[in-house]
Order: sequence, then structure tokens, then C-alpha cells
Amino acid sequence: MRGRRRRRVRRQKRDVSETWEPKTSLGKMIKAGQISSMEEIFVEGLKIREPEIVDLLLPDLQEEVININLVQKQTDAGEKSRFKAIVAVGNRDGYVGLGDGKAAQVRTAIEKAATNARLNISFVRRGCGSWECGCEKPHSVPFQTKGKCSGVEILQIPGPRGLGLVASETAKIILNLAGIKDCWTKSFGATRTIPSFAYAVFDALKKTYSLTTPEDWVR
Repeated sequence: MRGRRRRRVRRQKRDVSETWEPKTSLGKMIKAGQISSMEEIFVEGLKIREPEIVDLLLPDLQEEVININLVQKQTDAGEKSRFKAIVAVGNRDGYVGLGDGKAAQVRTAIEKAATNARLNISFVRRGCGSWECGCEKPHSVPFQTKGKCSGVEILQIPGPRGLGLVASETAKIILNLAGIKDCWTKSFGATRTIPSFAYAVFDALKKTYSLTTPEDWVR
């Protein structure tokens, strides 16, 4: 099964590289082979504006639908109803993205949200930040982080190996896609608002990369 899966991934990567014609300077650099990994993009601080870049550099990316709601907008012609989808993407190995999309059809809304999630993909720093563990393996968050979106706040606390994810179902989906296996969470505010709660979890994961650790000073 592993061999089949690897061959399938390589075939998908080759198809994207053959059919995709980049429009941005970053896409042209990747097409020419000047950039070959997502790490180089984040180190240089470049902005991803084409979803094909993520599909090419992270061929094992997975998608999960977080929520789908029916939203209405009042116009001159009356009420206009559309579907709003929240989709999370990740490779379960340190990369995760979250996005939303609106459309008249559910499938189109999910596709828009998946594209937006690829453009918002972020690197997640993992580690063993729990004083109860000390295994030094990337199974949890390296330190305590706090994320916020609207009236929702979430606190992510490093957990020992074997603990699992002590979180809600929405947070578990995003944390699993990011590659976090053990973590405590504590939320505040209107946590029943799924879109705000999902973006609060995503904000907390992004802060693991924004903070500088002593290891980065050595580098």
C-alpha cells in the first residue's frame, strides 16, 4: 500500500507541473526549479497567490470540511441565499491552512474555500513543550499559544506524549491536519460560533511560527 500511495503522489505532482502555467513571479521561480520547498517560501517571506504552488510542493495535502451554512443577503431584488463553507487543508506534518468560500451551490462553495485555504497555508512549529514528557519529539506544540478571532479565544497548552487531543471536534480536525497529536486546549467566549472558533485555532497555530525561540538565535 505504501508503494502504491507514493506512486500516486508522484503522478499527481507530475500532472500539476505539466498542466500548470504560472502567472506570478513566485510561480515562475518554482516552475523553473529555483524554489523546491515550502520552507524556502516562508523563509523569504513570499506571498502565495496561486493554489497550484501548494499542490505542487505539498502533493499529500488533505482537505476537511469544517462547516457549511446557509447565509442570506438583502438586495434590491429581495433576499439572496448562498452557502458558506469553511475548509481546512493540511499534510499532517507541519502545514495547515484554513479558508472560506461562498457560492450558490455547496460544491462550488467548498471548492472556493479549499482554494482560499491553500492560499492561507501556514507552517506550524511542533515540539515537546510539556514538562511531563521531555521526549523531544514533534508530537505537540513547543510552547503555550493563544489565538483569537472575533469573540472567541483559545489557549493551546503542550501535552505529554500519549495524551491525545483534549479539544472539541472542530479543533481536533485542524490540529490533526497540522500534525499535532497531543495537546490541551481551553476556550473562552462564543465557542458555538464554528467559523470564529476555527479561525481562533488557526491563529494559535500560526503563532507557533511567528514567535522566535533560542534555537532560532543559534541558526
